[in-house]
Amino acid sequence: MNNVKEWWRSGEPWIWLNAGAVSVSMLVVFGLLALIAVRGLGHFWAGDIIEMRYLSNGSEETIIGELVESETINAQRFSESGYGVLPPGATEVKRLLIKTGNRDLYADFRWLTDHNIKALNTPEDLIVLERVEWGDFYGYLKQVNEQGQMVAEGEAAWDELQIRLARVADLHAEIKYLERGEIGSINYKLEDLRLARKKLELSNNATAENIARIEKQEKALDVKYQRLRVQLAELHNEIKRDSAHFQIMDGRVVELPMETFVSVLKPNAMNVFQKMINYVHAFIAFLVDDPREANTEGGVFPAIFGTVMMVLLMSVLVTPLGVIAAVYLREYARQGPVIRLIRIAVNNLAGVPSIVYGVFGLGFFVYFLGGNLDRLFFPEALPAATFGTPGLMWASLTLALLTLPVVIVSTEEGLARIPSSLREGSLALGATKFETIWKVILPMSSPAIMTGLILAVARAAGEVAPLMLVGVVKLAPELPLDGNMPFLHLDRKFMHLGFHIFDVGFQSPNVEAARPLVYATAFLLVLVIVLLNLSAIMLRNHLREKYKALEN
Repeated sequence: MNNVKEWWRSGEPWIWLNAGAVSVSMLVVFGLLALIAVRGLGHFWAGDIIEMRYLSNGSEETIIGELVESETINAQRFSESGYGVLPPGATEVKRLLIKTGNRDLYADFRWLTDHNIKALNTPEDLIVLERVEWGDFYGYLKQVNEQGQMVAEGEAAWDELQIRLARVADLHAEIKYLERGEIGSINYKLEDLRLARKKLELSNNATAENIARIEKQEKALDVKYQRLRVQLAELHNEIKRDSAHFQIMDGRVVELPMETFVSVLKPNAMNVFQKMINYVHAFIAFLVDDPREANTEGGVFPAIFGTVMMVLLMSVLVTPLGVIAAVYLREYARQGPVIRLIRIAVNNLAGVPSIVYGVFGLGFFVYFLGGNLDRLFFPEALPAATFGTPGLMWASLTLALLTLPVVIVSTEEGLARIPSSLREGSLALGATKFETIWKVILPMSSPAIMTGLILAVARAAGEVAPLMLVGVVKLAPELPLDGNMPFLHLDRKFMHLGFHIFDVGFQSPNVEAARPLVYATAFLLVLVIVLLNLSAIMLRNHLREKYKALEN
């Protein structure tokens, strides 16, 4: 009994309890990440396509599709839900969720009962076609046409399809370059000229010479635009040239224009190595492509770009503000009730719900500050808002305020750990207080500053609620960074991985099709946050090693 009491007094049980709690927490975290990774990354694997004979309403039909998931339900639930007729004596029924694709022709997901499947195989000539819209398409390739005339059929159609699909991809790239590159640049310059003309009118400087100069530039841009417009029309006519015929599961033969094709595969005829290569290509496409079909298809590059850009801008804004505030509170302010009250307020700000910061950002930054900036510096653009509307800068400032308490507290703790002897030694050698802080104190407290920045990045990168009010959108047609002056457009709206997850997961018209992308995007968001934090951690460790000798 005494041994048990001594054991409890030693505190060892609490050590084991803490270790167990940490272990359970780690298992939960890694288990959740593993679930997200498996569900999300598995989406890019080219699974086998099955063809089955299925008994439905007393008659057999052919079903072609990809197995998504399966579940086993009890007989009572099966009967109550009206899924079909139970097999005699069955207590459980296995159901399969099959992605049949071809959303433009029929429902693209179906639940099938295992006992009604009469035959099942995986023909090697079954084709999976990824399209610009309407999702995946499953069927058999019958023939390839050019201008409505057949050029290949049967086995030769597959090789011909590959050649023409590469041509379509090249044409799509040219069209995208013209529309978003050259034509987009011309439209941007024309808008600048329009605003310049209006600015001259508002300032009573609209002289004949100034107007003539603007009109000359507009005419030159219009000539270039008309030439590009003709070139773009020719490309659109070329890309509509080819089409292909496919037989679908109900026996119909449908014709699809190749301009809607993204990629085409025969997954049942591919070996593991070929599927691995295709997996890498599909994942890279997910990272670098733009979203399609209400964000349920395509890639997430604009969301990745917007997330990283916003976090970097937020870091640039919050670090000097937090450091200056912490230096004042620790090094300059006279310690007393007022400073203690300020510290309590700073700590309490860390617990304010993020949506409150969003409302503040919308009211103060967007409507008040942005609206006044528009009236002072951009009157020619009114009533269209320039900075008086949600955008990248206001989102970054809002999140900088949200994470400011974290940086202040972390920096103050770092400043408090600097020995007083270093300050006194620097002052004794003739340095001013500012020089002491700038050249001795701040460099030594830089690891603590980086720790605050790491915590700020971890919180800001995953925030969604305030961003919905101050800049993030479902789809941003233009990135905040491009080749047009001033290159970085802080007034533009942007996409964000966190909001993308919310939009795809809860606003999607096709939940089953969007579910894998929710997991994939969530895993990608975690990966982006980890990479940002690792970069900051490596810099912090470097600074810690650099100033370790001075601390000793």
